[in-house]
Amino acid sequence: MTHFLLLVLDLLGTFVFALSGALTGVRRQLDLFGVLVLSFAAGNAGGITRDLLIGATPPAAIADWRYLAVSMLAGIVTFYRYALIERLKNPVQLSDAAGLALFAVAGAQKALAHGLNPAMAALLGMLTGVGGGILRDVLVTQIPTVLRADLYAVAALAGAAIVVAGDLLQVPPAVSTLAGAAVCFGLRFMAIRYGWHLPRAATGGQEPPA
Repeated sequence: MTHFLLLVLDLLGTFVFALSGALTGVRRQLDLFGVLVLSFAAGNAGGITRDLLIGATPPAAIADWRYLAVSMLAGIVTFYRYALIERLKNPVQLSDAAGLALFAVAGAQKALAHGLNPAMAALLGMLTGVGGGILRDVLVTQIPTVLRADLYAVAALAGAAIVVAGDLLQVPPAVSTLAGAAVCFGLRFMAIRYGWHLPRAATGGQEPPA
């Protein structure tokens, strides 16, 4: 049951992160191949990093054809039906928030399943959540969202921490996973809607030294 839950979370997270990558690619006017590359990169970078760090090799995104399939599906649907998807308010940010939540909890669950201690499992869950967004942003030469001082990595860490706490308290995995995903998505959504962010560095209006 736990293996099935991890697979479902991984594939859902891959799809929605791939969707955010594809949306970014279409907005940057990339061709179909470029959109699909960005879709796969955004959807799988976090999971590949997680699997390499815990020794689950080859990474699931490479060993299992379903990860490639859902990434390509998200890319193709976005490329040919962009106008329909764009009708949603802030589609990239919302799909990114959903991917962040799903990958954060899935990463924490998989880390626990491989015997990592609670603190490291929570950190790995956070890393799984932010990895795809970082690579997506780097590929289109923009500052990664995780570095823009809003509730991004913090939201992922909060979701992963709830999963770890649930494991320590022997809460059923499905319950702690749903709770962690809801908290992560909720924090990210509120940050998007109301501009919540961490304290930012003050420069006094002066340009930083070269």
